[in-house]
Amino acid sequence: MSAAGASDYVRALESLGFRALWIPESLGSKEAFAHASLLLGATTKLVIATGMANIWARDPVAMANGARTLVDAYPGRFLLGLGVSHAPTVQTRGQTYSRPLEYMRRYLDAMDAAPYVGPKVEVSRVLAALGPQMLRLSAERTLGAHSYFVPVEHTAVARKELGAGPLLAVEQAAVLDEDPVTARATARRHMKRYLELDNYVNNLRRLGWGDADLAEGGSDKLVDAIAAWGGTVAIKARIDEHRKRGGDHVCLQVLRADPKGSPTADIERIAKAVL
Repeated sequence: MSAAGASDYVRALESLGFRALWIPESLGSKEAFAHASLLLGATTKLVIATGMANIWARDPVAMANGARTLVDAYPGRFLLGLGVSHAPTVQTRGQTYSRPLEYMRRYLDAMDAAPYVGPKVEVSRVLAALGPQMLRLSAERTLGAHSYFVPVEHTAVARKELGAGPLLAVEQAAVLDEDPVTARATARRHMKRYLELDNYVNNLRRLGWGDADLAEGGSDKLVDAIAAWGGTVAIKARIDEHRKRGGDHVCLQVLRADPKGSPTADIERIAKAVL
């Protein structure tokens, strides 16, 4: 999506009543802070959250001060989500993916110590977290955790690790399509790349999913667990399930049969059902 198109899109989200937008950072995506600045400048109330800003993409001082700049410019409207990314991505950047939990711990220490000559501001942070140790670190050092590519049973596991207080923001894929064949086909196209990444596969294995579920784009059972599909009632029901199991905030990722098509119609339908 072009910068102009993204600006129009977030203004539409804001006008529909959505309160937050999570933006990714991956190889080939827009740079997280430049992207967040663009979207914040295009809106007046919408919270922009990075889901997630890759800690291997910039040093801790740059991360800390980029976030401070946005918090100063847009008070109360920027949430910094940090993540360790994945080995293939880090290796493509020419770095070595090693001991990610310990690296994140040291990275947070360095962020806290980063010098800054601008106004003193407090940056709200969360960690991308799936496994128990990263979840516990997110509770210890940040507002909480952002989980991604998870079934609802993970939300209960995550809440247990976090405890009662920390934020749990859960991503949920959604397909507005009541035909099981085409809806699952759309979901599988989305899931394919994630089922090739160890962090996501290992998390699913911890939850009891086996080889047959993880092969060939995922079994029907796994597809249905990862992607809520059907009408708006089905999607709202999945949101409610996450909340019942301890999720505070659910980030919907709307998947479309034609990824290049306009998402506006689907977003409008969902807004009427969930807001």
